[in-house]
Amino acid sequence: MFNYYGGKWKRKREHILKLDGYKCQVAKMYGKAEEANTVHHIYPADIYPEYAWCDWNLISVSLAGHNKLENRATGELTGLGRQLQQRTKPGVDWRGRRKAPLG
Repeated sequence: MFNYYGGKWKRKREHILKLDGYKCQVAKMYGKAEEANTVHHIYPADIYPEYAWCDWNLISVSLAGHNKLENRATGELTGLGRQLQQRTKPGVDWRGRRKAPLG
């Protein structure tokens, strides 16, 4: 199970939030501005540990945005989360397009 409480993750989380300007990338798809406080693994860390630390696999989201991507009760991706995963090519940083792969 991925450790979301260690110092390495806290530093990576802060790095990703800063990369995304502390803005929720899901809200941005809908033309809304929301502060991001969470970082979501597009390819879940427990299933794809080889991608867990890759910037291209991490996206800044608000709590509401995270709930749209992942069922918090089961940990499974939602339809939108699966769509995001399908549109994210492993190893290619979507940030070069200035918006998340769903937008």
